[in-house]
Amino acid sequence: MNVRRLIPATAVAATTALGLATLSACSGESAAAGNTDKFDVVASFYPMAFLAEQIGGDHVHVTSLTEPGQEPHDLEISAKQTAQLQESDAVLYLKNLQPSVDDAVAQSEVKTKIDAASLTSLEKHGNEVGGHAAEHDDHKNEELAGLDPHIWLDPVRYSQVAEGVGKAFEKADPDHAADYKKNTAALVKRLGDLNTQFKDGLANTKTKVFVTTHAAFGYLAERYGLTEEAINGLDPESEPSAARVKDLEKMAKADGVTTVFYETLVSDKTAKTIAEDSDLKTDVLDPIEGITKKSRGKDYFSVMESNLKALQNALGTK
Repeated sequence: MNVRRLIPATAVAATTALGLATLSACSGESAAAGNTDKFDVVASFYPMAFLAEQIGGDHVHVTSLTEPGQEPHDLEISAKQTAQLQESDAVLYLKNLQPSVDDAVAQSEVKTKIDAASLTSLEKHGNEVGGHAAEHDDHKNEELAGLDPHIWLDPVRYSQVAEGVGKAFEKADPDHAADYKKNTAALVKRLGDLNTQFKDGLANTKTKVFVTTHAAFGYLAERYGLTEEAINGLDPESEPSAARVKDLEKMAKADGVTTVFYETLVSDKTAKTIAEDSDLKTDVLDPIEGITKKSRGKDYFSVMESNLKALQNALGTK
């Protein structure tokens, strides 16, 4: 496995409850989660909502529990949201990513509960997971607990989830099964094309190592033969130690690293600090946990294409 996690993750508890934000393919306005004249789907956060929209098309009304711009890992849903969840026809979520959502789903009586994590394979990406960059690490840290949830950043795994969601929609709403099947096939094809873009685009590069502040790109790294050096775990705003900065400098020189990546939903302070100390550049590598005005694209596909370009620039495409 070509992935490295170097500082343990600690999820930061949210101090406020988040409101519902509608991500319907037909409307951007807020609305109740259920009781519409469509197949009402509650999604836990953007990657799940995007799948529901693409597969459901005009037949679904999609509501997200995570507002645009909010860190999904920290979500704490309110009692009102839990009640609204009960009114939906289906819930699409990623188990173990958002504990408050898991609890609400477990307590709900929603007939169709779709756990994306059960529709593909997950791996435990921790401290000693491989990659030739391991030889440069002189300061070992504890391994991240649990399985890596960031499956949507691997087009192949995301495609597997899409197929499972499509079948669940067909079963739950048989009147529109033909359309769900057609939409799923179209989405799977697009994801297959995206996989080809990444495979071809990253096949020949000067280096295979990239540095991120957020340990989110393990599956992507493995899929395309890269090595992720993650400064942080699930908390992208924690401060690296002096020893870690020294390790990064050593690794960067050995592996020809040029760039420290940060993401759009959090501060770039850590990335810039390490880049300055190591004489490196900074750029955005977006984990696509939410789409905002700062995102380099309007949806999953356009942001993934921006991520590919950023990786090609940083790795030195030949």
